[in-house]
Amino acid sequence: MSSSTTPLVPETLLKKRKSTEKSREEKKAAALEARKASKAKRQVIFKRAEQYVNDYKKQEREEIRLKRQAKANGDFYVPAQPKVYFVMRIKGINNIAPKPRKILQLLRLLQINNGVFVKVTKATSEMLLRVEPYITYGEPNLKTIRELIYKRGYGKVNKQRIALSSNQIIEEHLGQYGILSIEDIVNEIRVAGPHFKQVNNFLWPFKLSNPLGGSRPRKIKTFIEGGETGKREHFINDLVRKAN
Repeated sequence: MSSSTTPLVPETLLKKRKSTEKSREEKKAAALEARKASKAKRQVIFKRAEQYVNDYKKQEREEIRLKRQAKANGDFYVPAQPKVYFVMRIKGINNIAPKPRKILQLLRLLQINNGVFVKVTKATSEMLLRVEPYITYGEPNLKTIRELIYKRGYGKVNKQRIALSSNQIIEEHLGQYGILSIEDIVNEIRVAGPHFKQVNNFLWPFKLSNPLGGSRPRKIKTFIEGGETGKREHFINDLVRKAN
Protein backbone atom coordinates (compact mmCIF):
# COMPACT_ATOMS: atom_id res chain seq x y z
CA MET A 1 0.00 0.00 0.00
CA SER A 2 1.43 3.38 -1.06
CA SER A 3 2.14 5.82 1.72
CA SER A 4 1.43 8.83 -0.57
CA THR A 5 -2.12 10.01 -0.96
CA THR A 6 -3.66 12.57 -3.33
CA PRO A 7 -4.00 15.86 -1.43
CA LEU A 8 -7.54 17.05 -1.06
CA VAL A 9 -8.29 20.51 -2.42
CA PRO A 10 -10.57 22.53 -0.17
CA GLU A 11 -13.98 23.16 -1.69
CA THR A 12 -13.66 26.91 -1.11
CA LEU A 13 -10.46 26.95 -3.18
CA LEU A 14 -12.14 25.02 -6.00
CA LYS A 15 -15.00 27.49 -6.03
CA LYS A 16 -12.55 30.37 -6.12
CA ARG A 17 -10.69 28.82 -9.05
CA LYS A 18 -13.93 28.29 -10.97
CA SER A 19 -15.02 31.85 -10.23
CA THR A 20 -11.66 33.22 -11.37
CA GLU A 21 -11.76 31.14 -14.55
CA LYS A 22 -15.34 32.26 -15.27
CA SER A 23 -14.40 35.90 -14.70
CA ARG A 24 -11.42 35.52 -17.05
CA GLU A 25 -13.59 34.02 -19.78
CA GLU A 26 -16.20 36.75 -19.37
CA LYS A 27 -13.53 39.45 -19.66
CA LYS A 28 -12.14 37.81 -22.81
CA ALA A 29 -15.62 37.62 -24.32
CA ALA A 30 -16.34 41.24 -23.38
CA ALA A 31 -13.03 42.38 -24.89
CA LEU A 32 -13.82 40.49 -28.10
CA GLU A 33 -17.27 42.08 -28.30
CA ALA A 34 -15.77 45.51 -27.65
CA ARG A 35 -13.29 45.03 -30.51
CA LYS A 36 -16.10 43.93 -32.83
CA ALA A 37 -18.25 46.93 -31.81
CA SER A 38 -15.30 49.31 -32.26
CA LYS A 39 -14.58 47.92 -35.73
CA ALA A 40 -18.24 48.23 -36.73
CA LYS A 41 -18.32 51.82 -35.43
CA ARG A 42 -15.20 52.75 -37.41
CA GLN A 43 -16.85 51.36 -40.53
CA VAL A 44 -19.98 53.46 -39.88
CA ILE A 45 -17.87 56.60 -39.35
CA PHE A 46 -15.86 55.91 -42.53
CA LYS A 47 -18.99 55.31 -44.64
CA ARG A 48 -20.60 58.47 -43.31
CA ALA A 49 -17.50 60.50 -44.12
CA GLU A 50 -17.59 59.11 -47.66
CA GLN A 51 -21.26 60.03 -47.98
CA TYR A 52 -20.60 63.57 -46.73
CA VAL A 53 -17.88 64.03 -49.37
CA ASN A 54 -20.26 62.78 -52.08
CA ASP A 55 -22.96 65.17 -50.83
CA TYR A 56 -20.51 68.11 -50.89
CA LYS A 57 -19.44 67.32 -54.45
CA LYS A 58 -23.03 66.85 -55.60
CA GLN A 59 -24.01 70.23 -54.13
CA GLU A 60 -21.05 71.95 -55.81
CA ARG A 61 -21.94 70.41 -59.19
CA GLU A 62 -25.58 71.49 -58.80
CA GLU A 63 -24.56 75.09 -58.02
CA ILE A 64 -22.29 75.16 -61.08
CA ARG A 65 -25.13 73.80 -63.22
CA LEU A 66 -27.60 76.39 -61.93
CA LYS A 67 -25.11 79.23 -62.51
CA ARG A 68 -24.49 78.10 -66.10
CA GLN A 69 -28.19 77.69 -66.73
CA ALA A 70 -28.92 81.19 -65.40
CA LYS A 71 -26.14 82.66 -67.54
CA ALA A 72 -27.42 80.86 -70.64
CA ASN A 73 -30.90 82.27 -70.00
CA GLY A 74 -29.53 85.76 -69.42
CA ASP A 75 -30.50 85.65 -65.76
CA PHE A 76 -28.63 86.05 -62.48
CA TYR A 77 -28.03 83.07 -60.24
CA VAL A 78 -29.47 83.68 -56.78
CA PRO A 79 -28.05 81.26 -54.20
CA ALA A 80 -30.27 79.69 -51.58
CA GLN A 81 -30.76 81.51 -48.31
CA PRO A 82 -28.06 80.65 -45.75
CA LYS A 83 -28.94 78.10 -43.07
CA VAL A 84 -26.12 78.99 -40.70
CA TYR A 85 -24.16 82.12 -39.79
CA PHE A 86 -20.80 82.33 -38.11
CA VAL A 87 -20.94 85.25 -35.68
CA MET A 88 -17.82 86.89 -34.27
CA ARG A 89 -17.67 89.55 -31.58
CA ILE A 90 -15.28 92.33 -32.56
CA LYS A 91 -16.20 95.25 -30.34
CA GLY A 92 -17.44 96.37 -26.95
CA ILE A 93 -16.92 95.07 -23.44
CA ASN A 94 -17.86 98.03 -21.26
CA ASN A 95 -20.80 100.45 -21.29
CA ILE A 96 -23.19 98.19 -23.18
CA ALA A 97 -26.93 98.70 -22.73
CA PRO A 98 -28.75 95.91 -20.87
CA LYS A 99 -30.64 94.47 -23.88
CA PRO A 100 -27.63 94.10 -26.23
CA ARG A 101 -25.59 92.76 -23.30
CA LYS A 102 -28.24 90.08 -22.64
CA ILE A 103 -28.32 89.08 -26.32
CA LEU A 104 -24.53 88.77 -26.42
CA GLN A 105 -24.74 86.56 -23.33
CA LEU A 106 -27.40 84.39 -24.98
CA LEU A 107 -25.16 84.07 -28.04
CA ARG A 108 -22.25 83.16 -25.70
CA LEU A 109 -20.17 86.00 -27.14
CA LEU A 110 -18.65 87.18 -23.88
CA GLN A 111 -15.24 88.30 -25.18
CA ILE A 112 -13.83 90.06 -28.23
CA ASN A 113 -12.77 87.60 -30.97
CA ASN A 114 -15.14 84.91 -29.65
CA GLY A 115 -17.17 83.23 -32.39
CA VAL A 116 -20.18 80.91 -32.57
CA PHE A 117 -22.38 79.24 -35.14
CA VAL A 118 -25.99 80.41 -35.24
CA LYS A 119 -28.91 78.77 -37.03
CA VAL A 120 -30.60 81.32 -39.29
CA THR A 121 -34.19 81.96 -38.19
CA LYS A 122 -36.35 85.06 -37.98
CA ALA A 123 -35.69 85.27 -34.23
CA THR A 124 -31.89 84.93 -34.50
CA SER A 125 -31.76 87.40 -37.40
CA GLU A 126 -33.56 89.98 -35.26
CA MET A 127 -31.18 89.32 -32.36
CA LEU A 128 -28.16 89.85 -34.60
CA LEU A 129 -29.55 93.16 -35.87
CA ARG A 130 -29.86 94.39 -32.28
CA VAL A 131 -26.17 93.72 -31.55
CA GLU A 132 -24.70 94.65 -34.95
CA PRO A 133 -22.48 97.40 -33.45
CA TYR A 134 -20.55 94.71 -31.55
CA ILE A 135 -20.39 91.79 -34.01
CA THR A 136 -19.81 90.75 -37.58
CA TYR A 137 -21.36 87.71 -39.22
CA GLY A 138 -21.94 85.89 -42.46
CA GLU A 139 -22.37 82.53 -44.14
CA PRO A 140 -19.44 80.16 -43.52
CA ASN A 141 -18.48 77.74 -46.27
CA LEU A 142 -17.56 74.10 -45.70
CA LYS A 143 -13.83 74.84 -45.53
CA THR A 144 -14.35 77.46 -42.81
CA ILE A 145 -16.62 75.21 -40.74
CA ARG A 146 -14.21 72.30 -40.96
CA GLU A 147 -11.10 74.39 -40.16
CA LEU A 148 -12.77 76.03 -37.17
CA ILE A 149 -13.86 72.72 -35.67
CA TYR A 150 -10.61 70.87 -36.38
CA LYS A 151 -8.24 73.69 -35.40
CA ARG A 152 -10.17 75.58 -32.73
CA GLY A 153 -12.87 73.11 -31.69
CA TYR A 154 -13.41 72.34 -28.01
CA GLY A 155 -16.29 70.60 -26.30
CA LYS A 156 -18.09 71.57 -23.11
CA VAL A 157 -17.81 68.70 -20.62
CA ASN A 158 -18.94 69.32 -17.03
CA LYS A 159 -18.57 73.06 -17.69
CA GLN A 160 -14.94 72.45 -18.67
CA ARG A 161 -13.31 73.26 -22.03
CA ILE A 162 -12.12 69.92 -23.42
CA ALA A 163 -10.17 69.41 -26.66
CA LEU A 164 -11.90 67.22 -29.26
CA SER A 165 -8.96 64.84 -29.21
CA SER A 166 -10.92 61.67 -29.98
CA ASN A 167 -14.23 60.53 -31.40
CA GLN A 168 -14.88 58.78 -28.09
CA ILE A 169 -15.38 62.14 -26.35
CA ILE A 170 -17.89 63.12 -29.04
CA GLU A 171 -19.77 59.83 -28.84
CA GLU A 172 -20.00 59.97 -25.05
CA HIS A 173 -21.75 63.35 -25.13
CA LEU A 174 -23.55 63.36 -28.50
CA GLY A 175 -23.92 59.66 -29.31
CA GLN A 176 -27.56 59.72 -28.22
CA TYR A 177 -28.21 61.99 -31.20
CA GLY A 178 -26.30 59.77 -33.63
CA ILE A 179 -23.25 62.08 -33.62
CA LEU A 180 -20.16 59.86 -33.44
CA SER A 181 -17.28 61.82 -34.97
CA ILE A 182 -15.89 65.25 -35.82
CA GLU A 183 -17.14 64.84 -39.39
CA ASP A 184 -20.65 64.28 -38.01
CA ILE A 185 -20.31 67.57 -36.12
CA VAL A 186 -19.08 69.37 -39.25
CA ASN A 187 -21.99 68.06 -41.30
CA GLU A 188 -24.61 68.80 -38.63
CA ILE A 189 -23.43 72.42 -38.47
CA ARG A 190 -23.15 72.76 -42.27
CA VAL A 191 -26.71 71.59 -43.01
CA ALA A 192 -28.25 72.97 -39.78
CA GLY A 193 -29.41 69.44 -39.04
CA PRO A 194 -32.10 68.27 -36.59
CA HIS A 195 -29.60 68.17 -33.72
CA PHE A 196 -27.88 71.47 -34.54
CA LYS A 197 -28.84 72.94 -31.14
CA GLN A 198 -27.36 70.04 -29.14
CA VAL A 199 -24.17 69.95 -31.22
CA ASN A 200 -23.73 73.72 -31.16
CA ASN A 201 -24.27 73.89 -27.39
CA PHE A 202 -21.67 71.16 -26.94
CA LEU A 203 -19.12 73.22 -28.88
CA TRP A 204 -17.31 75.78 -26.75
CA PRO A 205 -17.31 79.29 -28.31
CA PHE A 206 -14.36 79.57 -30.67
CA LYS A 207 -11.48 81.72 -29.46
CA LEU A 208 -9.96 83.44 -32.47
CA SER A 209 -7.00 85.77 -32.84
CA ASN A 210 -6.89 89.34 -34.10
CA PRO A 211 -7.12 89.12 -37.91
CA LEU A 212 -3.76 89.09 -39.70
CA GLY A 213 -3.15 92.40 -41.42
CA GLY A 214 -5.38 94.23 -38.96
CA SER A 215 -8.94 95.43 -39.28
CA ARG A 216 -10.40 98.20 -41.32
CA PRO A 217 -9.70 101.55 -39.67
CA ARG A 218 -13.23 102.38 -38.48
CA LYS A 219 -15.13 99.75 -36.54
CA ILE A 220 -17.95 102.22 -35.98
CA LYS A 221 -19.11 101.71 -39.58
CA THR A 222 -20.80 98.58 -40.87
CA PHE A 223 -19.00 96.30 -43.32
CA ILE A 224 -20.98 97.50 -46.33
CA GLU A 225 -20.09 101.09 -45.40
CA GLY A 226 -16.39 100.26 -45.32
CA GLY A 227 -16.17 99.33 -41.64
CA GLU A 228 -16.03 96.07 -39.72
CA THR A 229 -19.34 95.40 -38.00
CA GLY A 230 -22.56 93.85 -39.26
CA LYS A 231 -23.35 91.39 -42.02
CA ARG A 232 -20.62 90.53 -44.49
CA GLU A 233 -22.18 87.51 -46.26
CA HIS A 234 -19.52 85.15 -47.71
CA PHE A 235 -16.71 87.58 -46.82
CA ILE A 236 -16.88 86.17 -43.27
CA ASN A 237 -14.72 83.33 -44.62
CA ASP A 238 -11.87 85.72 -45.39
CA LEU A 239 -12.02 87.21 -41.89
CA VAL A 240 -12.07 83.80 -40.17
CA ARG A 241 -9.11 82.64 -42.26
CA LYS A 242 -7.09 85.65 -41.12
CA ALA A 243 -8.09 85.13 -37.48
CA ASN A 244 -7.93 81.32 -37.29
